[in-house]
Amino acid sequence: MTAISNQNLDLDNNLFIKEMSEKLLHSDEIPADLYTKYNVKRGLRNANGTGVLVGLTRVSNVEGYTVNEKKEKIAIPGKLYYRGFDVEDIVNSFIDESRFGFEEVTYLLLFGELPNQKQLDEFQKLLGARRELPRGFARDMILVAPSSSLMNKLARSVLALYSYDENPDDTSIENVLRQSIELIGYFPALIAYAYQAKRNFYNNDSMHLHYPIAELCTAENILRMIRPTGEFTQLEARLLDLSLILHAEHGGGNNSSFTTHLISSSGTDTYSAISAAVGSLKGPRHGGANIKVINMISDLKEHVNDITDEKQLEAYFRKVLQGQANDGSGLVYGLGHAIYTLSDPRAVLLKGMAKKLAEYKNMQADFALCEYIENKVPDLYREITGEDKLMPANVDLYSGFVYRALNIPDDVATPLFATARLSGWCAHRLEELITGKKLMRPAYLGIQPHRDFIKIKSR
Repeated sequence: MTAISNQNLDLDNNLFIKEMSEKLLHSDEIPADLYTKYNVKRGLRNANGTGVLVGLTRVSNVEGYTVNEKKEKIAIPGKLYYRGFDVEDIVNSFIDESRFGFEEVTYLLLFGELPNQKQLDEFQKLLGARRELPRGFARDMILVAPSSSLMNKLARSVLALYSYDENPDDTSIENVLRQSIELIGYFPALIAYAYQAKRNFYNNDSMHLHYPIAELCTAENILRMIRPTGEFTQLEARLLDLSLILHAEHGGGNNSSFTTHLISSSGTDTYSAISAAVGSLKGPRHGGANIKVINMISDLKEHVNDITDEKQLEAYFRKVLQGQANDGSGLVYGLGHAIYTLSDPRAVLLKGMAKKLAEYKNMQADFALCEYIENKVPDLYREITGEDKLMPANVDLYSGFVYRALNIPDDVATPLFATARLSGWCAHRLEELITGKKLMRPAYLGIQPHRDFIKIKSR
C-alpha cells in the first residue's frame, strides 16, 4: 500500500471517528431531569452534597461538617483522624521531636496501632530492604519503555511487578501485607527512574540514576533520586515528609481509595488493585488538583508584573473568576473542598512548615501570594458570583508552594501524591479483604426503550 493510500485511509478513519463521536454525544446523553425522577445519586452524592454511605472503615475519618435534623450541613473546623488519632497531634509530635514520620504513619495505617521504637525500627528495616527494585526491572520495564506520563508509567510498573512475584495471586492477609510493604518500599525508585527516563527520552536531557539507600526514609530517597546531584537539606526532606504524611490517607470515600475497595472486592491480585488506584488518582478531578494550583500560579506570574501588588492580584483573580484568565474555567484552584467547610486541617499544618521553608528559600513573596489567595479571593468570589460559599484553603494550595520551593518537577507532583496515598490504599485493600467479603455491585437503571430488530438489508 502506498504512502498516499495510507494517508487516505487515515483520513477516512478520522472522518468516521469524528462522525460517530458526534452521534454518540447525542445518543448517549441522558437528560438531567431523569436523574431527579429516578432519585439517582449522581457522583454517589446526596442532594445536600454529602457522600452516599456505601461502607464502613477503621482506617481513617474525615470530619468537615455535621448534619442537623433537617439534613442541612453545618460548617465546622476540619479534622482528620488516622486510625482514631488526630493528624494534628501526630504531625506536631514529629515536629517537636525533629524526626521523620511517614514510615510511622504507614505502620499505623497498615496495622492499626502506633509502634513502639523496636517495632518501628523493624518496620523501617523491612521497607529499607525493599527500596531497590528487582534485578533488571528498572532497565527492562522503565528505562527501555519511557512514558510521557509518569502516572501512566507508574501504573504500568505496578502491573509489571506481578511478573516478578513468585506468589502474585494469593490474597491471604499475610501475602497481601508482604506485597504492600514491598510496593511501599519500591515506589520512590519507580517514580525517580520513570522521571529520569522521561527527561532523557522526551526532553533529550541527561539521566542521573541514583540507587536508593536502605537507611534513608522515603522523603530522603525521593529527593536524592530525582535530583542530579542527589543532594538535599534536612529541612527540605522534613517538608516533603510532612507532605507525604498529610496525603497518606483521606477516608475510604475518595475516588482512588474507593477504587481500591471496589477492585479488591472482586478478589483480584494486589497489583491490579493498586494500579487501578493509580489510574484513578491520575484523573485531573482527583489527584491533578495540585498541578492545577501550580499551573495557575505560573499563569499569574506571566500576567502580573508584581506579585506583591494587591491591586494587580485582584485584577487577575477577577478575570479568573469571570472565566477570562488562566484556563477559562472560572475556578481558583487551591480553595474549597468537597468535605471540609471552615478549614482543611492538612492545609493548616502544611502552611506552618511552608512558612519556614519560604524564609529558608527566600520565597516570602510567593508564600504571601498563597496567603492572599486564601484570605482575599473568597471575598472576590462572593462579590462576583453572588454565592455565599465557604472556601477554605485546601491542602493543594500549600503543597503546590512546597513542591515549587523544593524544585520538584511539575510532573512528579501527582506521583508523589500516589507515593503517599499508597499507604492508605494498602490499608483499605487489607480492610476490604478482611471485612468486605462481598462483590460490590451497584445498580444502573436502563432507560433505553425496547426496539424491534431490523435486518441489515432494511436499515
